[in-house]
Amino acid sequence: MYQFNTMTAKHYFCSICGIYTHHQRRSNPSQYGFNVACLEGVNPLELENIPTYDGVNHPEDM
Repeated sequence: MYQFNTMTAKHYFCSICGIYTHHQRRSNPSQYGFNVACLEGVNPLELENIPTYDGVNHPEDM
């Protein structure tokens, strides 16, 4: 688990391959975000009405 900048969000990564798996949200710490792209057979770009982020630009920073 890693914490950056404000130390509010908690980011979790796979201990084997290092992929980001999920995080406890900065904007609402009682909620979690999940990386569905690491699920077999799921392409997040093909999911309708689901916002995707590039992993660099946080929506709260805009």
